Amino acid sequence: MAKSLLPFEYEVDPMNCGQTALAGLPAYLDLAAVCGLTDSIRRHLTINSNKQQGWTDEQIVMSLVLLNLVGGESVDDLKILEGDEGFAKVMRRVENHGLRRTQRRALERRWRKQRRRAVPSPVFRYLSAFHNPEEESNRQPGKAFIPALNRHLQSLQQVNTDMLSFVQKKNPKKTATLDMDATLIETQKRQALFSYKSYKAYQPLNTYWFEQKTLVHSEFRDGNVPAGYEQLRVFQQGLNSLPLGVEKVFLRSDTAGYQHDLLQYCAEGKNERFGVIEFAIGADITPAFKEAVATLDETAWQPLHQQIGPDYQIKTEQEWAEVGFVPNGLALKKNGPDYRFIAIREPLEQKELFETDLEQLPFPTLELKSSGRYKLFGMVTNRTLSGEELIHWHRQRCGNSEKAHAIMKDDLAGGRLPSGDFGENAAWWMIMLLAFNLSALMSQLVLPKTWAGKRLKAIRFGLIHLAGRVIERSRRVIVRLSGNHPSTELLFDVRHRILQLAPVPSG
Repeated sequence: MAKSLLPFEYEVDPMNCGQTALAGLPAYLDLAAVCGLTDSIRRHLTINSNKQQGWTDEQIVMSLVLLNLVGGESVDDLKILEGDEGFAKVMRRVENHGLRRTQRRALERRWRKQRRRAVPSPVFRYLSAFHNPEEESNRQPGKAFIPALNRHLQSLQQVNTDMLSFVQKKNPKKTATLDMDATLIETQKRQALFSYKSYKAYQPLNTYWFEQKTLVHSEFRDGNVPAGYEQLRVFQQGLNSLPLGVEKVFLRSDTAGYQHDLLQYCAEGKNERFGVIEFAIGADITPAFKEAVATLDETAWQPLHQQIGPDYQIKTEQEWAEVGFVPNGLALKKNGPDYRFIAIREPLEQKELFETDLEQLPFPTLELKSSGRYKLFGMVTNRTLSGEELIHWHRQRCGNSEKAHAIMKDDLAGGRLPSGDFGENAAWWMIMLLAFNLSALMSQLVLPKTWAGKRLKAIRFGLIHLAGRVIERSRRVIVRLSGNHPSTELLFDVRHRILQLAPVPSG
């Protein structure tokens, strides 16, 4: 192509001048150290700790966490992280910071030859340690199966629990509203199984802490495992991960959570720590539920409003009503809990729907002789809020959990799994979870309030992907920034805020 067609040229700088396109990323290394993430990895993960050579657990896991934060999607993208010469210098400095001379020498002795890389490369071999091949023989065709976690995957979950303790210490909350929801990760892996949407996928079940904007727990699953399968066990694991200081727990879920054992566990106060757990969960639209709704008088239905502003709301087409209905599996006991069922209906006004068999529509419907055809939704709760308040409270779950899923799969690397082995993919997902929560800590505890609602892609543009030059001078490592960039002052403020989060030295 003729040069005259382009207004500028590229050329390669032959000098090793320490340039970086990730001048804001070291701030996340600072936060990882202050919140105890690096120490927790070092303490709990033991895959390479007993080996005398090669990369440590901390180096590998933190490299994958950083890969998620900068927008990498695959193991091969570590090459790009390694190719950023300036950031590589910072990585080497961070690894040795605060170590005694004997510790630094022990780290150097892990390499027979002089170490050249700052970012590890044999990541697939490391991830394979999280796979539990013995569990594969327990799979049965056509049946839901969740492989038992080996000790390394359990350790990753413990690392996440330690992060929750830190955020609770710095931003204590007495209430934990837990939103449970599953998400599909479409994949072409040969070993993957078909989901209910007729494509191959994996389907993690996630527990999101609404008040802290963090993920308490996530169980990685095959795509054919129903979202509600063993949800009570997963919920209990999430409860066990909640840090001290939480006194009251609420639960929200879609119809996947409509499991009688889960409802009874919460309503009957079977958890020793939290007692009765108030919930709002989508209810299955069974023939018995439809029959109960059909017997309601028209005067029982009340309009549902949409809040437009603090002092203004509008009436929607939806209506709600209390339904005197309790399924056999939740038969009321003497002095037992009360279950309230709420129905929500929305008129089907499209002309073509009147010519359609209701059974063929992809959502529950109800036909009433007195008023027409409706979409029908159900909810069960043990809360005493008014029906409208309860519906709005339950619907808060949708926007937050869906946003979290989008961040995990699109902004981070959770949507592109690296292997056909279940355990390797589970580890990749869990490490992504650590990156999600580290980013949440940055947004909740460090960044200005005006940044609290920004997606990670906006934070990358405004903070992480800053140009700089890394200089080594008088045993110091300096990241030099452009004084004209609008985010330079922000980065200095971020580091100051992170320093304030650090524990005060004793003595």
